[in-house]
Amino acid sequence: MNEQTEEIEQTGVVIVGAGMAGVQTAVALREAGFEGPVTLLGAEPHQPYDRPPLSKAVLLGTAEGSAFEVDFEGLDIDLRLGVEVTGLRAADRELDTAAGPVRYGTLVLATGAEPLSLPGSEGVPGVHLLRTLDDAARLRPVLAAAHEVVVVGAGWIGAEFATAARAAGCAVTVVEAADRVLAGALPDEVTAPMAAWYAQAGARLLTGTKVAAVEPGLVRLADGRELPAGAVVVGIGARPATGWLAGSGVELGPDGSVTADERLRSSLPGVYAVGDCASFPSGRYGTRLLVHHWDNALQGPRTVAANILGAEQAYDPVPYFWSEQFDRFVQYAGHHAGADTLLWRGSPQDPAWSVCWLRDGALAAVLAVGRPRDLAQGRRLIESGTPVDPAKAADPATPLKSAVL
Repeated sequence: MNEQTEEIEQTGVVIVGAGMAGVQTAVALREAGFEGPVTLLGAEPHQPYDRPPLSKAVLLGTAEGSAFEVDFEGLDIDLRLGVEVTGLRAADRELDTAAGPVRYGTLVLATGAEPLSLPGSEGVPGVHLLRTLDDAARLRPVLAAAHEVVVVGAGWIGAEFATAARAAGCAVTVVEAADRVLAGALPDEVTAPMAAWYAQAGARLLTGTKVAAVEPGLVRLADGRELPAGAVVVGIGARPATGWLAGSGVELGPDGSVTADERLRSSLPGVYAVGDCASFPSGRYGTRLLVHHWDNALQGPRTVAANILGAEQAYDPVPYFWSEQFDRFVQYAGHHAGADTLLWRGSPQDPAWSVCWLRDGALAAVLAVGRPRDLAQGRRLIESGTPVDPAKAADPATPLKSAVL
């Protein structure tokens, strides 16, 4: 045991946030042999749970919940629920909460992200966000009643909710201010064929359309049209849940994220940040990344735990996420910004197809629709940085792993 580990074991680790990133950090510390106090603070009263099922099985009532199968007591993790942290006083190594101050030796920020609300819709009856277990519980009877539903935002969460609402028999209209779906995530030529999925599922899609106002039972559009709405679901993005860190000395970026370094350390000594609330520099892609996806919240904690215990590990993953929408399994790995070549593997008119992005001859990112082998093999190629033959990579009959030069 080195001096750093011995000191931390005496003072203990406090983790703020009991979502995937926070829970996995606590578990990773124990798996790495850390024997000191570990305290996990969660703002919600519920047992810590996984979020992806909220827009799928939990929302449709085919699952009651998605609690993590973690024996917190057996791991000697002090889990405190319903504790909202309101401030950080680094000089005292204390957190402020309604229940009183909480001292820490080492601190991990894992507060995740919070959904953006539609301006002017706050407090209007029938307007919903979908981020928490309580959100999903409030929306289940809405779907069961087969209301007319308006979804604001044609991003990943909007598409997943529209899918669930159509499966429940609701009439669905999706309103998107941008001129296409997934405007902030993927290039136009890739998202263009995905817009057709809405109509195929029986959902109405209005792009290039802004919401002027939301009233009980009604959505008014900027062009004067009115949409009847038994419920309105807002899915226009999320921001890091870091407002409580204002004035704490923790450096935040323009996007609100904690600006962690390559070891996921914040600007304050002894304070780490992981998951949706933190951005990190990627040596692989030469830019700072803010990744609001499940896999990042799963992988990052292992690096945090190792570095807390004295390692010097850099965090430089290949970002990965998936989405289940309109009877399609969509997967993405990598980071396509800065790529110089785009290759199609198959036709987007087919049930299954993929897109590859190359940068300097190597695979930088891959999007796979119903082609999980492309994703798995592509992800390994991205990790290795091995150059590929563009002609072979563009041939859907050739396994991606066989496109290596």
